Amino acid sequence: MNTTLVVGGTGKTGRRVAQRLRARGLPIRIGTPSGEPPFDWNDQATWAPALENVASVYVTYAPDLAFPGAAETVGTFADLAVASGARRLVLLSGRNEEGALRGEQAVRDSGADWTLVRSSFMSQNFSESFWLEPVLAGELAFPAGQVAEPFIDAEDIADVAVAALTDDRHVGQLYEVTGPRLLTFAEAVGEIAKATGRTIRYVPVSMEQYASALTEDGLPDEFVKLLIELFTEVLDGRNAHLSDGVQRALGRPPRDFRDYARAAAATGVWDR
Repeated sequence: MNTTLVVGGTGKTGRRVAQRLRARGLPIRIGTPSGEPPFDWNDQATWAPALENVASVYVTYAPDLAFPGAAETVGTFADLAVASGARRLVLLSGRNEEGALRGEQAVRDSGADWTLVRSSFMSQNFSESFWLEPVLAGELAFPAGQVAEPFIDAEDIADVAVAALTDDRHVGQLYEVTGPRLLTFAEAVGEIAKATGRTIRYVPVSMEQYASALTEDGLPDEFVKLLIELFTEVLDGRNAHLSDGVQRALGRPPRDFRDYARAAAATGVWDR
């Protein structure tokens, strides 16, 4: 029983965690609906088979740990994981999100050897997720105004998570991970424009305008409502400060957004 279940093992952080564990020669299981055996947050019947002979779990919740019902679901899963023999749980969480805080507490209450990785917005959202298409189109409209964010590189998150999964020194630790500097969204988009040599601009919009755009893109009304509630919560300036989680966990500074942008640009992901 030394297998690690990587929940969301094909996502931004999950696949990086899986790659690192594989590189160490450690056995892993990818926890996705297409995995073998499959794992689905919406189907509790898949949980026990996925946890069989598992010693540790990297826990990422989709669509978001802050959403209603997520904490209860994660708590039920954490309890089952411990009862199935998985002693170590490493949870990816979000900064200053009320729902995510409840999810963190549910993992603490499970009796596992836990580590919490509380993350700021990921840099890779611009290249692997919901801001990629706007960047490709040359215009990112988003309701962040001039609020600054210490964007964290997913590579750093994966390094912290793997350290927590494989080293007892991280048991019982909360690591709030951020990048090394604050950037407004306009400044972040400017870094991408500079790295690509393209004209890309950030357009601040209201929450109402953003909600209308998401609805026009075909997202369900309830999902749009939850997203807007989340962004209203976390884009009020409460997260416009740096934290030292990467330094504490790894003994090195986090990667700067400029280095991320240059490396991503070199892959061609932002080429039109």
